[in-house]
Amino acid sequence: MTVQGSENSSRRGRRSPTMGGMPLNDMPWWRWRSNVRSALHMLSDPAFQRDVWLAGVDGYGDVTDAVYRLVEDTWLDNWSAEKYVGTIFRDSQEAALVDTAVLRVLRIVHQVGPDAPVSAYVDHAAWPEAVRAARDAHVRLAASDGEDPDVPPRTLELLRIMTRSA
Repeated sequence: MTVQGSENSSRRGRRSPTMGGMPLNDMPWWRWRSNVRSALHMLSDPAFQRDVWLAGVDGYGDVTDAVYRLVEDTWLDNWSAEKYVGTIFRDSQEAALVDTAVLRVLRIVHQVGPDAPVSAYVDHAAWPEAVRAARDAHVRLAASDGEDPDVPPRTLELLRIMTRSA
């Protein structure tokens, strides 16, 4: 299924408005993109994982929450991100990077279990590889959206506010 953004005459010829630098509504399924980006951002940042997840800071969820945001609406645990080029992802390169990250993270989740403590994930031997894959995908998506990939991840409340607006 292809959703044609150009059919919406109110958006023709204009760049989408932004929130926090991220374009809103320029991808047909931008809310799903926002959730995927949020998950990849948290999964790609070892300092965030140490200072927030391992420290038990409220407002950001945990690894299981991030994985849920990554695959909940998209079913990326069942099929390729390539299916969403033009709706969630801008091109095949974004899709390929997301697929790699999803597969690496899910492999670990299946090995340690979905409700394991954060330390079980970050101490897993394959975690650095999963973090690198998530980082590659996060950087590509952030750059495509005109956002700095190195700003700290947003809280889940801010994500909810962003995906309710516009």
